[in-house]
Amino acid sequence: MINTTVKEGKTAAIISHFWVLGLIIAFVMNNSKKNYFTSFYIRQMIGLNLIQFFNSAIIYRYIGANAAWIIGAIVFVLIILSLFSAIKGEEKELPYVGEYFQKWFKNI
Repeated sequence: MINTTVKEGKTAAIISHFWVLGLIIAFVMNNSKKNYFTSFYIRQMIGLNLIQFFNSAIIYRYIGANAAWIIGAIVFVLIILSLFSAIKGEEKELPYVGEYFQKWFKNI
């Protein structure tokens, strides 16, 4: 049962990692038939996209470009880690922030 859930949701989970447009496409794909694996990665990517948004809107503007660059690099690494986990078919929470994303966006 778990393997079929992963197989069915793997494509949408991978698509969700391609910025906001991929996240929207994955959300629409997952909307008709909910898949736990896809929902897991959609929640992760919503959180990372929000961090990116706040990084560019607040950190860059008020703290500086160097701080924004560092945060942007960290977010990029987290996206890559999450993408590789989705490709492998594993549900791995992101370090430090993953469990919060799962709690905050649990209704998705």
